Amino acid sequence: VQLQAFGGGLVQPGGSLRVSCAASGNIFSIGVMGWYRQAPGKQRELVAIITSDGSANYVDAVKGRSTISRDDAKNTVTLQMNSLKPEDTAVYFCFANTYSDSTWNNHWGQGTQVTVSS
Repeated sequence: VQLQAFGGGLVQPGGSLRVSCAASGNIFSIGVMGWYRQAPGKQRELVAIITSDGSANYVDAVKGRSTISRDDAKNTVTLQMNSLKPEDTAVYFCFANTYSDSTWNNHWGQGTQVTVSS
């Protein structure tokens, strides 16, 4: 199973950005999907998750500014971020809990850089 993340970039404070991630490979089913981020000199933190039934949860720092969604037909998860702040600058990593060959496993994408700066 591979996760390919895309959509990062440079955006001005107050702007919006969307990061997406597509899972491919031997996948029978996908459970939880989501995004972590890691800023320079800081630990990786959970940003948002979405369960297979569409329930979403967010870290307080992005709550109200971000929306996570998934498309199970395409095995994708997307994080829409609005009103971006410089402190949102980080490498964003997607993850997915997938089921195949009678086991559940966690998989990670390679990370995509989001920079919020004027």
